[in-house]
Amino acid sequence: MFGFLVMAWIVVVTALVFLVVPPVEGLGYLIRIIFLHIPTAWISVLGFFLAAWWAYRYLKTRDIKVYHRSSVAAKLGLFFCLAATVSGAIFAKYTWGAYWNWDPRQTTIFILLLIYGAYVTLELAISDDEKRAQISSAYALFAFITVPFLVFIIPRFYQSLHPDDVIINSSGTINMDPVVTMVLLASLVGITGLFLWLFRYVLQRRQEKY
Repeated sequence: MFGFLVMAWIVVVTALVFLVVPPVEGLGYLIRIIFLHIPTAWISVLGFFLAAWWAYRYLKTRDIKVYHRSSVAAKLGLFFCLAATVSGAIFAKYTWGAYWNWDPRQTTIFILLLIYGAYVTLELAISDDEKRAQISSAYALFAFITVPFLVFIIPRFYQSLHPDDVIINSSGTINMDPVVTMVLLASLVGITGLFLWLFRYVLQRRQEKY
């Protein structure tokens, strides 16, 4: 039931994006990409945070179920991070002329993909369940320390092709059409619901396996 509601919500938001959202000066209808790009980027941070939190809980309790939550959250975070990267690359192609420009934000998200791609590789490389849980949890915990720097801090120190913050600009004010803002928030709700549904589904399948 929850999955059906999430899919229905996403369908409605998609219809709003293509039928209601007006073109934006300087971007036109290319603005539609942000309704995927921004929510997936934010949800990837949520996934990495949850992975670190449950990794910390596992290291304290040694409860294997908690480790599975951390592992699933980290992998979903990587999935949504990849979605943000691909959608951002499409945006870059039509605004900057190339899919990849090594812009500061592109560079830092690439590093983030490498860090959590290494997490997945690490899990696959360790055959012993208990050892895998311990090492992977320690890695997830310390890997998250890099996330605030790579996502929020480091890109701000360098000149970027990215425009001023899409929702809230440097002066702290909202500079977006109210319709665009409402649909973007609705998209964020939908993508969050998708993350939660995928998390529940993948975790259940994983627990059945073990």
